[in-house]
Amino acid sequence: MKPSQQVTAVLQAVFVTVLWASSWVLIKFGLRASLPALTFAGLRYTLAFLCLAPFVLLSSTNRAVVKSLTRKDWGQLALLGLVFYTLTQGLQFLSLVYLPAAMISLLHNLVSVMVGFLGMIFLRENPSKGQWFGIVLTVIGVAVYFLPLNIQGVQVMGLFIALGGALSNAVSSLLGRQVNRFTNSSPLIITFVSMGIGSLVLLMIGIVFQGFGQLDWQSWLLIAWLAVINTAFAFTLWNHTLRTLSALESSIINNLMLPQIAILAFVFLGETLNGKEILGLILVSLGVIVVQLQKKRVILPSAET
Repeated sequence: MKPSQQVTAVLQAVFVTVLWASSWVLIKFGLRASLPALTFAGLRYTLAFLCLAPFVLLSSTNRAVVKSLTRKDWGQLALLGLVFYTLTQGLQFLSLVYLPAAMISLLHNLVSVMVGFLGMIFLRENPSKGQWFGIVLTVIGVAVYFLPLNIQGVQVMGLFIALGGALSNAVSSLLGRQVNRFTNSSPLIITFVSMGIGSLVLLMIGIVFQGFGQLDWQSWLLIAWLAVINTAFAFTLWNHTLRTLSALESSIINNLMLPQIAILAFVFLGETLNGKEILGLILVSLGVIVVQLQKKRVILPSAET
């Protein structure tokens, strides 16, 4: 591999994390404009699914792969879609109604820790000593950020919603590993099918329980940007970088989102952080990086969304 290819892939991956980090700010803008959270999330991912449709339906090879999926494959992809898109994304959008973006981002960075514990239970994968150190460092960071606990009123409900979203995200990571382990489909097919099922169910739930709200041209422009640029384009570019970068390198670059979200939320949303909260974010970031660095060299591919 040429050094220039490595550098290009790293820069592309970092650019993707910037897009993903900006999604949190853009979602906040939409919610402040009174967009219903669940409908907002459903529209974003349904439109992203429609953007991927031509790449699958207009390709005879991809159509053949979809037709070859067994009933078991469909069941696994449906479950992945319901957990990752319907549940995780729905809860993430809902939690942003009540809590600052940086706080929710911190909780979602606990996913690697949750995956470690769930992996011990369901996959019999025991963390190494180095991983345990990273887990402890992450827990300390969370404690520094939140303690003494000063969350009141609707923020308590938001915190439980955010924790539920982080847990469902961890479960979806394990499901993604299982799907990629036992399904021979490409990441595009896995994403297309799971996103299609999960996003349509999420959209129907949003319409039934929250309606469409006031969707003006600015709202549609925001939804279109999130769907086309920050989802369909960003995930396609991320998958492209995975041809060059290792899973470990990609995981570490992905962790750049935590400080990026905090900075963007400060600049565009006016969300401030005190010294204790900044220290907590740093400790969580370091802990997650340590966990990633201590992973075994044989890393199974994960499902891209």
